[in-house]
Amino acid sequence: MKARLTPAGLVIGGRRMPVQIGRSGLRRDKREGDGATPVGALRIVGLLWRADRLPRPAPWARAIGPRDLWCDASGHPEYNHPVRAPFPASHERMRRADPLYDIVLLTDWNFPDAKPGRGSAIFVHQRRRLGFPTAGCIALRRADLIRVARMLRPGDVIEVPMLASHRGARRRDVTV
Repeated sequence: MKARLTPAGLVIGGRRMPVQIGRSGLRRDKREGDGATPVGALRIVGLLWRADRLPRPAPWARAIGPRDLWCDASGHPEYNHPVRAPFPASHERMRRADPLYDIVLLTDWNFPDAKPGRGSAIFVHQRRRLGFPTAGCIALRRADLIRVARMLRPGDVIEVPMLASHRGARRRDVTV
């Protein structure tokens, strides 16, 4: 199955769902920390979920444990890969206090053969609130995220084209 980002939202299986993208809009030349959502075909490579908060969204989902992290240290050999605590290099906690990572679709952006500085942790996850951009991920309402997690499988693609209205940081409100 394919999903596609459009000016009207994420379109998948004939449904359109509103999304949030990176605070810096869309970029072809994604770099670590730039706040942009990368343009391209983002292949789904995994699905994580908080088993202590909600039922398994799909049979292939893997539970997020308390020691699960994601390395975002550009010069580290584990850059843009899952790691376990304790981990000395810069990382993101996958088991967050807020609900943003209760369900996480992992993409193949700069993975598994990560190039230093090209960007890490480009996920599809729950949005914070309407109009609040991400650090580069794609974020959906919880109900829509659960629906997408049930529809997509490993190897499916989310197409992110360059949308004229979302180039660079020209718009603060990056809701599409």
